[in-house]
Amino acid sequence: MARPSLRSSATPDQIRLTTRVASLYYEHGHGQVQIAEQLGITQTRVSRLLKQAEQLGIVKITVHVPAGVHAGLEQALEQRYGLDEVIVVEVPDVESLSNEQLNQVLATPVAAYLELMLPGFRSVGVSSWSSALLAAVNQMRPCSPGETQRIVQVVGGLGMASAQVFATRLTERLAELTRSEAVFMLAPGVIGTLEAKAAMLTDPACRQALERFDDLSALLMGVGAIPPSRMLRESGNVFSDQDLADLQAAGAVGDVCMRFYDAQGKHLATPFDERVLGIGADQILRTRRRIGVAGGPRKFEGIRGALRGRWVTTLITDLATAERLEAEP
Repeated sequence: MARPSLRSSATPDQIRLTTRVASLYYEHGHGQVQIAEQLGITQTRVSRLLKQAEQLGIVKITVHVPAGVHAGLEQALEQRYGLDEVIVVEVPDVESLSNEQLNQVLATPVAAYLELMLPGFRSVGVSSWSSALLAAVNQMRPCSPGETQRIVQVVGGLGMASAQVFATRLTERLAELTRSEAVFMLAPGVIGTLEAKAAMLTDPACRQALERFDDLSALLMGVGAIPPSRMLRESGNVFSDQDLADLQAAGAVGDVCMRFYDAQGKHLATPFDERVLGIGADQILRTRRRIGVAGGPRKFEGIRGALRGRWVTTLITDLATAERLEAEP
């Protein structure tokens, strides 16, 4: 026997009261407490009647997606790759843009996102060698007071001594914007020998950052590619010919925080990886919020590998890259 519909089982008085509550809430903007006091019923019953108004068809909620917002595509990628959030940015003629030009276009929406989200994180790690993040931070306004206590540099300076200035700039500026402590890693990002790295690991200039890596609330990262960006190439002799050959032979397609992975997102434990002074692959993956910023065709393989390997939980990218990610088998 078919069960009676909710509308057929509701009495006229129930329908009238449900309609009255829905009208006060949706049309007149009254809160649930105010409605309960006005009608002499409990707030719990008001909440139940509002839900019933949807079930009876008295209220129909429709979400109108504004132009430039790609909610359906974002949700599809979130479900496909198990992400918390995807933010898609419209970028005209993305294939004609240089990496630097694309970073400037992405900077405004990334800055707005960080202004909104950073106050909710207590301890934030930042990959200091991301030109995309630096472009965004340069556009940020001071954040509202929140929980943020510290900004932690998670990769040392790379290459020449002057490169350390760039590496600390992003950490320092974010700390200023969030009114928090800046924790620097005052050391090279890639060490020449394992013996030299072992010595650096005991140096107080490194320990102040290293000891914070297991207690990060969030991690801000760019997504790198093979070959590496102009910024890294110009920072000094970071990648030797042998390093690049080893990475390419291992199938590297990209990196986060100088931890390289293959097309499936598997971490590659190469000799180069052993000489990196920074947050470890396992520490990255244990951080609950991992926010990755990258776009453009040059970084597509790196972005897809990062998603497959669950290196990021939030992705901010351009529309063309997002569409290609969704279309790929």
